[in-house]
Amino acid sequence: MSTQTITRNLISSPLLAALAYFSIMLIGGCYAKAEEKAKPVVTAPRVSPGVPVDGYIVKPAVLNDELEITGTLEPNQEVDIVSELPRKIIRINVKDGASVTTGQVLFEMDNADLLAQLEKLHQQEKLARLNEERLRDLIQHEAVVQQDYDQSFTNLKVLEAQITELQVLINKTRIRAPFSGQLGIVRVYPGAVVSANTVLTHLQDNSMVKLDFHVPEKYAQTILTGSQQKFTVASDTKQYSAKVIAREAGVDQSTRTLLIRAVSQNPGRVLLAGQSARMQLSMHSTADALMVSSQALIPSSQGYSVYTVKSNQVQLAAIEIGQRGPYAVEVLHGLHKGDTVVTSNLLRLMPGSVVQFASLK
Repeated sequence: MSTQTITRNLISSPLLAALAYFSIMLIGGCYAKAEEKAKPVVTAPRVSPGVPVDGYIVKPAVLNDELEITGTLEPNQEVDIVSELPRKIIRINVKDGASVTTGQVLFEMDNADLLAQLEKLHQQEKLARLNEERLRDLIQHEAVVQQDYDQSFTNLKVLEAQITELQVLINKTRIRAPFSGQLGIVRVYPGAVVSANTVLTHLQDNSMVKLDFHVPEKYAQTILTGSQQKFTVASDTKQYSAKVIAREAGVDQSTRTLLIRAVSQNPGRVLLAGQSARMQLSMHSTADALMVSSQALIPSSQGYSVYTVKSNQVQLAAIEIGQRGPYAVEVLHGLHKGDTVVTSNLLRLMPGSVVQFASLK
């Protein structure tokens, strides 16, 4: 059989024809994949969205120039109640922390010996007075000499003086309140023998309180007598008012401050002597101050700067600051109304950086 006849017979076989078809398709697919791998992939360039920041639009605001100072509350009057005599306490008429009035007897001391001496002097005074009256009648009739009458008269006056002196001592055995107020803790008990100047208790008049505070000398002419000032204490959140009543005659040379005293009414006696008071002293106010957050400030050796934003790009602007508040500062020069200032992510920025606002106030 010839070669041409064999080839014709192979092609005419259905199985061999199918194998040939699949071989051709497989070779074509591999060739197409090779062409796809060889073809370069073109991608669009990625655009950076910018550094996320918070911004603040500068606008005029009212700025109250205030000076915060810590002062101390003092009672209107206070005194230590002490004994002037070395005596034994026989009676205590008050309790710890009691309110008392002027002249009220607080403590009574043993004075039996003084009362006995007083009675003795009274009897001697009676006899001396009778002698003086008898001699005065006799001297008018020239029955006695003037010297005898003078001696009798002097004895009478000496006894009267001794009675007065003893009465003063007896009065000191009854210790009274010198003014109305509130007592502290009573430090003695009945039967205790106290010496002179022993502190028995403490008395305060806290119907009003005095507020003493020091201001720097630059504000010495700002806080005037008669002005009203506000203050708070740590025990509550209420704001109290005090009226300036006096100023020290001169500035303290060691601290360069001026001592000022104000008074505040104390209804209910809620303010306590010794408390610290935080005062907000009003100096002056500005109606159109430009304020920025303290977080926006960038300090340097030349002063302060801030980042401003224009067309989503930041620029460094040098500024001059004025008064500082708890969270914001006054800008005197370098910014204008409507400028946008960056308040966050400052360390990631440099002049020309593109930014995107996460928030804008």
